[in-house]
Amino acid sequence: MALGFFTLRWEDKKLILLDQRKLPLRHELVECKNAESVMESIKDLVVRGAPAIGIAAAFGIVLGSYKLSELPKKKFLEELDNLCKKMISTRPTAVNLKWAVDRLLNKAKNSNGSTLDIIKIIEEEAISIKEEDEQINKKLGEYGSTLVPEKANILTHCNAGSLATSNFGTALGVIRAAVAEGKKVQVFATETRPLLQGARLTTWELMQDNIPVTLITDNMAGWLMAKGNIDMVVVGADRIAANGDTANKIGTYTLSVLAFRHKIPFYIAAPTSTIDISISSGDLIPIEYRNESEVSHFGFYRIAPEGIKILNPAFDVTPSQLITRIITEKGVLAPPFLEAIKNIL
Repeated sequence: MALGFFTLRWEDKKLILLDQRKLPLRHELVECKNAESVMESIKDLVVRGAPAIGIAAAFGIVLGSYKLSELPKKKFLEELDNLCKKMISTRPTAVNLKWAVDRLLNKAKNSNGSTLDIIKIIEEEAISIKEEDEQINKKLGEYGSTLVPEKANILTHCNAGSLATSNFGTALGVIRAAVAEGKKVQVFATETRPLLQGARLTTWELMQDNIPVTLITDNMAGWLMAKGNIDMVVVGADRIAANGDTANKIGTYTLSVLAFRHKIPFYIAAPTSTIDISISSGDLIPIEYRNESEVSHFGFYRIAPEGIKILNPAFDVTPSQLITRIITEKGVLAPPFLEAIKNIL
């Protein structure tokens, strides 16, 4: 399936991002020429999705290294380390960001070359991360498609597609792979309040590929399940703990409980770079809280009273007991996930 858009592109020493805040009504690009503009773009959701922000962050480190190129090697590495810490702090929940940045930093620290040699090495590494991501997603999709019935109504939440990765997607990659195999798929996409990634991004993305998709409000999911209209749920992930507990977009946990109640398979689709074996359980996953205005306003319009207290966590954690399988590029993991994860990492 040839997509008519790109999420991010590296060309002429610049990172070019599709501005996802403007979709689906406008197709605008943002050029990042330094690390600061990349960090701002990640914070402001110009680019979002765990794999995509990891890739963007890697190129942000490369851009930042250009400004440090005239420093002696020791000072260069010190400043590069500081830059990496700042980049990692932009969005604390998605572990792919830290994984990608650490991968570049380790390359830099292990190099015997000059400062200019290191800059070249980390640029090549960032490019490799981007290229690997697409292949990982396609492999993940192939494994995941084996779980999709020949005819399936699939519920998904937020956006875990090409817009959240370098290309193809994780949860939507499973759907794309199933469609490519000739399976008859109908997708139900939750709108995903408060920022409507499902309504704005997932529906738009699937429509580009002519994959049947129906938009529903978040609170319709249980009704659809009760009526027997959902065969499976597949979502992405921002961080998976060593025991399989999974942090994903707020509302994912609710869907997992509903799926469990209605005996519907609930699948997580994510690359192994999303697995954080340093965290034993979901209780230890840091949860990002975002600006109250995302809830109090709808676009530029206020929809809540002035002075109202607002809670706006970006993610929740789904316990591993509610997850049927975890789909990765190394295969489909079955419970107990602690053992399954150890076997592939």
